[in-house]
Amino acid sequence: MLSKLEIILPLVLVILITLPLVKAFLGKTTKKSAKVRLYTHISLFFALLLFVFIWQSSNLSLFAAEGDVVVADGFAGSIAQGLGFIGAALTTGMSALGAGIAVAAAAPAAIGAFSENEKNFGKSLIFVALGEGVAIYGLLISILIINKL
Repeated sequence: MLSKLEIILPLVLVILITLPLVKAFLGKTTKKSAKVRLYTHISLFFALLLFVFIWQSSNLSLFAAEGDVVVADGFAGSIAQGLGFIGAALTTGMSALGAGIAVAAAAPAAIGAFSENEKNFGKSLIFVALGEGVAIYGLLISILIINKL
């Protein structure tokens, strides 16, 4: 059974992380303050990840003699396997984020170049496809990571 601290603390941390973005979503910020809020949000997110990792590692006996942790449903896995899954997830997520940024910059430029001259379609399509390729490569790497687990 979860204690009150284990229920309330994550909720408070999630609220603290989302607070910097409330004014940005409402449209009541300037461009400079929106950047500061975004950087604050990102740093609080990674601080929360670090806090949860430290908190869970103090609850688990990471340095015990046995290498496997057996969960109630019978699934056995080591800490290294869990970190491998986290690495695969981060690889997919960050590559998709990078691909989104690349396509967000390349696609409007490609549309503009195509509207000026129809012969630029093939050249501009290459740049959009290169941005999308980043996500495919990240997915491939995460599949390779999961296959090694």
